[in-house]
Amino acid sequence: MESHIPEQQEGSKMDIYAQTDFDSTAAAKAYYAIAKNKLMEVYRWYEVCEVPVSTFMLTDSTGEEVKRWAQEGDYLKIDIPGPGTSTGEGYDWVKVESVLEESTLDTDVTSITVRPASNPLNVDDDTAHFFEDSATSTFQVKRIGTSVHAEVHGRNEKANTNTEQLTDNIRNTLVGWSAKLGLSFPQWKSLVNGLVKTKEA
Repeated sequence: MESHIPEQQEGSKMDIYAQTDFDSTAAAKAYYAIAKNKLMEVYRWYEVCEVPVSTFMLTDSTGEEVKRWAQEGDYLKIDIPGPGTSTGEGYDWVKVESVLEESTLDTDVTSITVRPASNPLNVDDDTAHFFEDSATSTFQVKRIGTSVHAEVHGRNEKANTNTEQLTDNIRNTLVGWSAKLGLSFPQWKSLVNGLVKTKEA
């Protein structure tokens, strides 16, 4: 399952976890299916987050918004607080690089890995995100025995300061440093908490 997460090679990394324990394997399996659905419905992450900061829209490969499970080749159109990039037309964009599932006798896992990308609605090839396209984020839910886990793993995070837009470079530097200082932690912690939170909790 570690293979679902790209290797750390340069820049910063981030790992955030949440977990809910159940009385039986059957109960854990039943809730894993619910958590998986929450994960795959990216367009509803704003509802899942206990403390929503950013909003996430799922688009197909052409940039058209869709409401379905995420697929490889899709994009996430992200609206974070403050000014967005001009390249991204006010948004940060990442592309769904992989959607992986794996099951063993005692374990189930589903992972979505995304990478900063250009705006599919713009002819400009500049990466429309505050991190360079060497960075990845992996969103994961898994069942291990009688527990269900949600995780976010950021890898190779470096501020994107090489675009052709000076204002974007300045903005990306500021947002990138804010993320490195931990200001993105509440967003991702609220997401993982929401993914494993049961109605009874």
